[in-house]
Amino acid sequence: MFLFMEYLLHYTWKHRLFPLHGLLTTDGDEVEVISPGRHNHDAGPDFLDARLRIGGTLWVGNVEIHLRSSDWYRHHHDVDAAYDTVVLHVVQEADVDVLTSGGVRIPQLRVDIPREVSENYNELSGSDCHPRCREVLPMVPRLAVTSWLSALSVERLEQRTLQIMERRERCGLSWEDTAFVTVARTFGFGKNGDAFERWALALPTGALGKHRDDLFQVEALFFGMAGLLAEPSVADGYYSRLQGEWRYLSRKFSLTAIDPTVWKFLRLRPQNFPHRRIAQLAMLYHVGRLNLSRMIGTDDIGSLLSLFDTDVSDFWQSHYSFTSEQMGGHSGRLSVSSQRLVVLNSVVPLLFAYGRYRSDEVLTSRALDLLEQLPPESNHIIDQWRDAGVTCRSAADSQALIQLTTRYCDAKDCLRCRFGYEYIRHNPGFLKEKSVQE
Repeated sequence: MFLFMEYLLHYTWKHRLFPLHGLLTTDGDEVEVISPGRHNHDAGPDFLDARLRIGGTLWVGNVEIHLRSSDWYRHHHDVDAAYDTVVLHVVQEADVDVLTSGGVRIPQLRVDIPREVSENYNELSGSDCHPRCREVLPMVPRLAVTSWLSALSVERLEQRTLQIMERRERCGLSWEDTAFVTVARTFGFGKNGDAFERWALALPTGALGKHRDDLFQVEALFFGMAGLLAEPSVADGYYSRLQGEWRYLSRKFSLTAIDPTVWKFLRLRPQNFPHRRIAQLAMLYHVGRLNLSRMIGTDDIGSLLSLFDTDVSDFWQSHYSFTSEQMGGHSGRLSVSSQRLVVLNSVVPLLFAYGRYRSDEVLTSRALDLLEQLPPESNHIIDQWRDAGVTCRSAADSQALIQLTTRYCDAKDCLRCRFGYEYIRHNPGFLKEKSVQE
């Protein structure tokens, strides 16, 4: 609770939800807040580059915020030179003087959290609705909604860029390997994503490259490394031949399969069985479509989707696994909806991350354009927001709402959400009055 109260004080300062006139330091000097500064989410003072007039003197510097002045010492800011740039200490309770590491006394300003802010925040964070702010959403200007969703879609790509850069470290800084692992993870379609990433990272890329032209050998390496050729006997000649090829290749390259128990099958549709997905990846690798330059070298969504529209070898035309033969009505190809998910969850983030790596705004802009060209996703998160009045025009919007839900709503981080701001800034009883009027 203490931490949330400090967050509310940050929120009050950031949005200047306090009287802007008659402000005095604890020494009686008049304070004018020209700019509260930029909220700093990294190490160091809470707000950077604030512009303040204190006692008639203009100051440009940093602001630190605590509930009590003594927290300055509890957090050891008095011995940290990074806080010597603080020109104002904002507190709710001024219980002691505060000093820099050089012994300089810092002016302090008492600011109270407005009662309506804390009441509305408690009401919002305690709501059982999904989303919690649904009552105020119809009143948020469309421009504000669009602006927030645009920011969130970029934030999601930035988050995925960090994941891709970490993956690149595990791939020995190879962008080609990073692209393969990223696409492979997407072929897990959620439930088997971690298993596919583990499998793809374990694959011997050097050995694979020597056998790319032979689809059967690619399949033997793919299924063998997945641990799916460990059964002693399956009544099928194809399986037996794969086992023999895998034994030869594993000895040749000193390979060890991953633990096959990582693969999940419970409540999984047969077309999503890892066997079928691995067979699709084997064909894509064999025909050279899992190539970074091909994936990020086009801005045409149709051509991009066609990269993943490929067939599978004969056995997988009629099987979901080595022992389950499919009935009619399904082919071994990726469905159009699955192709879109692969582009959305692997190609677009790769393009954005590679653009960031190259400092190439053309590539990052192309990634955003592709998001706008893809249709919105359909899932329970999108359904909840649609019921609350927020609709999606494209995958950029649906990705934004997923980011909003997983990073803000689920964490009850309403203070950093623009919809939460619209809710909290209203006077107490606003929502009750609105419901009565309706």
